[in-house]
Amino acid sequence: MEVLRPAFASLRLPAPRKVPRSLYRCLHASASRPATPLPHPSVPGPPPESPTPAASDPLERVARKRKQAELLEQAQEIRTNPSKPKTALAKRFWKDVVVKESEAGLQVFLDSRPVRTPTKEVLTLPRSKRQLAIAIALEWDLLVSAQQALKTHYIPMTSLAARAKDIEKADTEGRTEVRDNIIRMLMRYLATDTLLCWAPEKNIHDASQDGVSLRALQIKSAKPIIAYLTTHVWPGVEIKPILEPDSILPVSQPEMTKTVVRGWLSGLPSFELAGLERAVLASKSLLVGVRLVHEWGEAFTQARETADAARFGIEEAAEASSQEVRWQTGQWGEVEDTHDVEKEDLRRQLGSVIILVGGDSS
Repeated sequence: MEVLRPAFASLRLPAPRKVPRSLYRCLHASASRPATPLPHPSVPGPPPESPTPAASDPLERVARKRKQAELLEQAQEIRTNPSKPKTALAKRFWKDVVVKESEAGLQVFLDSRPVRTPTKEVLTLPRSKRQLAIAIALEWDLLVSAQQALKTHYIPMTSLAARAKDIEKADTEGRTEVRDNIIRMLMRYLATDTLLCWAPEKNIHDASQDGVSLRALQIKSAKPIIAYLTTHVWPGVEIKPILEPDSILPVSQPEMTKTVVRGWLSGLPSFELAGLERAVLASKSLLVGVRLVHEWGEAFTQARETADAARFGIEEAAEASSQEVRWQTGQWGEVEDTHDVEKEDLRRQLGSVIILVGGDSS
């Protein structure tokens, strides 16, 4: 055995070969074909070459460096002396702002220059709207540069009065597209009026506050406004809630209601129509806007004398148009710098409507 051990050590028998088993089973009989890539239909030809920097002219580099140095110098000077204006728009070219009465009406003057509308016409107000003229003069007196006058949020009353004058000019010239566009927009708000969008009767996500549901509060806020409008503004008109107690599908107003409201809007004076446009855009409610304009507009002084109702002012309009927001913030909390800002901005815009449509008789 000792003699045969080396021979056995060098002898290696081949291992039996295992037949490979397929890991999958083909269920089709067609022959496999590789995909053929096709060129992109919108980018024909080979791919573009990598970009290479273009050779720049030495004079261009010098001019660019010089321009950068000038900008840095101007920025440094602005930091050290910010009160020194650099352009004509960056300074205030007037000293005093006064309201003067002319044959055409009230005008606001910046020293000897009258305030003009964006169409370059002198802004002339009716003599009965002295409060509006004073508000416009105060806006211009608070400006620190002429450049601020290019931004409408610095001069909201001026912009609102100019809007009313544009409507008046279009009506005088027989151009109806301005008024028609406003009426078309207002009628769209009637179809989704905030005052008529009441919450469902049963909502598991909204717990009652002090035993009163959100829908009950919305109805309580909307009923007096609807009653006033259907009695003193559109007598005999039916105004229906947009949402039923158990549905989320909107309900359209009757055709007679739409016809009456559209005809009433067509006859509004220019200042009342401009004020109503601002009120509706702020409150998202045509009914709240109409109630506010009818309460303070000069055109409805005689109609208000027959109405035995409490005055409808800024707070009443703001609360009626933001009932659901106040409910949600009371339940879930208020977001800082959001809900509080929107709350005050809503009152600011509604107040501007009262100043615009109001006058000596209101």
